[in-house]
Amino acid sequence: MFKQKMFKAGIAAGSFIFMAAAPGNKPVIPFDDITHSCLINEPDSLLKDGHAFDATGLCTCLPKLSSTELSAAPRIELSKQAAGFVNEYIHVNDFYLDKIKAKSAPFFTVIDTVLSQYNLPVELKYLAVIESKLDTKIVSGAGAAGLWQLMPSAARSFGLKVSGKNDERRNTYKSTVAAAKCLIYLHNIFDDWLLTLAAYNSGPARVLSAIKKSGSRNFWVLQKYLPLETRKHVKKFIATHYYFEGHGSLTTLTKAETKAHIDDVAEFMKKQEFQKIDSLPAEVIVTKLTVR
Repeated sequence: MFKQKMFKAGIAAGSFIFMAAAPGNKPVIPFDDITHSCLINEPDSLLKDGHAFDATGLCTCLPKLSSTELSAAPRIELSKQAAGFVNEYIHVNDFYLDKIKAKSAPFFTVIDTVLSQYNLPVELKYLAVIESKLDTKIVSGAGAAGLWQLMPSAARSFGLKVSGKNDERRNTYKSTVAAAKCLIYLHNIFDDWLLTLAAYNSGPARVLSAIKKSGSRNFWVLQKYLPLETRKHVKKFIATHYYFEGHGSLTTLTKAETKAHIDDVAEFMKKQEFQKIDSLPAEVIVTKLTVR
């Protein structure tokens, strides 16, 4: 199975090649027709059954509870492995992040719409922030361009037209559609957002190689086998997410951390249900149990 995934990730000759933001990183993406094939085997819900978050960082799946009850509700915690980097990154880049935030509204409106259409977490929009600083005209030294810093070959593979007169990588809507398809394709391989973000930067082959070398699918364990730029890339995303949102989301967690959070929320909701039953008069409880 692992060898099969390595092949699919593009170790075989004749693969398509795309690049995100980092010069010198050459991720590999195969498919005879990526525009359609990248959506094959799409998970039922990349949003993990509604685990989105409100402005306070609380899961929107939680029932209506009092402020006291909600204060005990599970929240996503910043990984200890990322905390130092995140705090320093926000401190050093606060001025520039403020400038990006000031111009972000029209970009985020379009990006949120596209990501929602593709059933992707809208928080992935912060990937565009670290890729291009929301500058549609930016071009890397290797030729990656636009909000999502796609190389010409990748852009064409995901349905964009790239020519001197018409480079759709600079079109906010169309380039976001291409990026969404790319993210779905990568998530189909890894089923983990941190690994997906790493693969967007350095390519699925390198991430799969790091998994093999480390014997783990946990980003915080295998990161030492990834290029420095890729390690920073993932942490920059987490830092930018925390800057804009003030809290994390499922996109800032490993697969194991995601499962743990979802389990914690389910356990919390179960406790709330039991507490409601305990507070009811005895005759009502008997009636409820009889009906069930």
